[in-house]
Amino acid sequence: MNRKVTVVGGAGNVGATVARAVAHKELADVVIVDIAETKAQGIALDIYQSCPVSGSSAKVVGYGATDEGFAASANSDVVVITSGVPRKPGMSRDDLLNVNYDIMKSVTAQIVKHSPNTIIVPVANPLDAMSQAVYRLSGLPKSRVIGMAGVLDSARMRTFVAMELGVSLQDVSCFVLGGHGDTMVPLPRLSTVAGIPLTDLVKMGALSQERLDAICTRTANGGAEITKLVGTSAWYAPGESAAVMVEAILKDQKKILPCSVYLEGEYGISNLFVGVPVKLGSAGVEQIIQVELTDSEKAALHKSAGAVKELVDVIKV
Repeated sequence: MNRKVTVVGGAGNVGATVARAVAHKELADVVIVDIAETKAQGIALDIYQSCPVSGSSAKVVGYGATDEGFAASANSDVVVITSGVPRKPGMSRDDLLNVNYDIMKSVTAQIVKHSPNTIIVPVANPLDAMSQAVYRLSGLPKSRVIGMAGVLDSARMRTFVAMELGVSLQDVSCFVLGGHGDTMVPLPRLSTVAGIPLTDLVKMGALSQERLDAICTRTANGGAEITKLVGTSAWYAPGESAAVMVEAILKDQKKILPCSVYLEGEYGISNLFVGVPVKLGSAGVEQIIQVELTDSEKAALHKSAGAVKELVDVIKV
C-alpha cells in the first residue's frame, strides 16, 4: 500500500480505535505517534498482528512524539489528531480548552512540517475550538481541516431513536448541527425512520413529543453519559466516526457527512468552525451543504455557534 494515515495520540483509546479501523479496512498503512512511545509501539504491533486475521495487508508502526516519529509520518494523506486530555466525570469539554490548545500547538507544527499536503481531522475536545486552532496554526486551506463531531453526534441520536422505536439502526437517519457540546442542535424534522420524519411519527402517534425531546437531550449529553458510566471519554464510537471520515476522503466517496468546518457566511455564520453537512472527498471538504432551516432551528444553531465563539475568543484563534 502507498497511502498513509497518521494517528497522533494513537496509543490512547480513541486513537487506537481509529488506527485499528483504518488498518482493518485496508484503507492505508498506519503510523501511530504518541508521547507514550513504548505504548505506541505496542499498540501498533498488536494492531499489525491482527491484520492477518482480518485479511488486511496494511502495515502499522508506532513511534514516540519525537522528531523521528513525526518524520515517519511524512507525506501522510490524512492525519487524525486524537491527542489531548480526556474528560473525567464532572468535567465539561470546555474545561479541556487551554491544555488541549497547547497540545494542538506542538503537534500541528510537526504535522505540517512533514506532511504539508495532508488533510487533518481533529478529534480532541472542545472539538470545534480545537479544529479552529489547528486551522489557524497549520495555515492549511479550510477544506483540509475537518473536525470530527457530527458523525458521532448523529450516530448517537440514531442509536437512541432505534432503541426507542425498536427498529433497525439501518433504517434510521439523523441530522445534528452546531457545536460539539451541550448546545448542539438535533433536528427531528430532518431525521427519519425509513424516510419518515420523526416529527411525522409524533403526529402519527408512533412517538410521543416527550420521548422525542428526551432523545434530543440525551444526544446533546451523549458524551457526558459515557464519561459518567466509564470514568473517561468514549472511544469506540468517536474512533469509528473518525475512520468513516478517513474512508470518505481516501476513497473519494463524495459522501455527505456532518462535520465541523470553517464557515464564511454559510448558515449566517462567519469565521467559525461549526458542525454542518458537507461533501467529503479526496480534496477534503468539497462542498458545504446548506439546508433550509426554520426560524427556531436557525436560532438554536446561532446559539450553538455563539458557545463555540466564546471558546475561540479565549484562545484567540
